[in-house]
Amino acid sequence: MMIEKLIEDVIEREGGYSDDPADAGGETRFGITAAVARAQGYRGAMRDLPLATAQAIYRTVYWSAPRLDAVAERAPDVAAILFDTGVNMGLAVAIGFLQRALNALNRGARDYPDNAVDGRIGPATLAALTGYLAHRGPAGETVLAKAIEALRGERYVTLAERRPADEAFLYGWLANRIG
Repeated sequence: MMIEKLIEDVIEREGGYSDDPADAGGETRFGITAAVARAQGYRGAMRDLPLATAQAIYRTVYWSAPRLDAVAERAPDVAAILFDTGVNMGLAVAIGFLQRALNALNRGARDYPDNAVDGRIGPATLAALTGYLAHRGPAGETVLAKAIEALRGERYVTLAERRPADEAFLYGWLANRIG
């Protein structure tokens, strides 16, 4: 199953326990922040967060709930980028990148209507994705993925410019997260 491989890859990238004072996300284990773990009912010490709990959080919070599974049915490579972006930047940002790219690629709404950039995957976003892929064919997914990657790279640079502490992470973000 696709999501299992994505979870395995993100955990490998994120590593085990971290509490880097320069990281605005704070204490994490397997890339899961304390805030997300607590919101999902975990009450123990973050350094003890079980791997199975992290995997379940990724599967539920970062894949099923935001409907990335529905994106994967249409564009699996795009869904994989959105999953990793959601983990690293937040789901609303990731999905907003998809919505912005779809709106910019619809040739003035001639191919399919614009959709609201609301950070949620609903019927309009899925219809826009389906319309985009119908008009652009197999190469369309590659171009859409490139557009999302461009937005992601720009955001990383902006984060480092706005918060000097994030400069410590910029090289790794660009090296490990931009395709």
